Amino acid sequence: MGGSVSLVQLIISIVLFFVMFFGIGFLLNMLLRMTWLMAVVYPIVVVFIVDDVSFLDYIFKPGSAFPALLDKLQALPIVDIVILTGGFAGAIVAGIVMIILRKNGYRMF
Repeated sequence: MGGSVSLVQLIISIVLFFVMFFGIGFLLNMLLRMTWLMAVVYPIVVVFIVDDVSFLDYIFKPGSAFPALLDKLQALPIVDIVILTGGFAGAIVAGIVMIILRKNGYRMF
C-alpha cells in the first residue's frame, strides 16, 4: 500500500475492502456458524497485508519480527489505515447481519 491516492481511489478502496471482508465474513459465518470469526481473524490478515516478515518468523524470531511489525504499523499512512478500517467494519457488519438473520429465524445450512 502507500503512495499518493486520489479521493476517488480512496472511496473505491474503502468500499472494496468493506464488501470483500463482509462477503468473506458472511460466508465463514454461514458455513462455520462462528459469528465473530472474521473479526478475530482480520488482524492476522492485516499483518499479512502490511508486513514483509514471514509468518514463521513470528514464532521462531519474535524478538525481531514484532518490532518490525510495530515499525511498519506506525509508518502506515492515514489513507491505508482508513482503507484497512473499512475492511474491519465489513467484518463487524457481517457478524451483526448474521446475528440479526439468526434472530429472525433464518437458518444457514
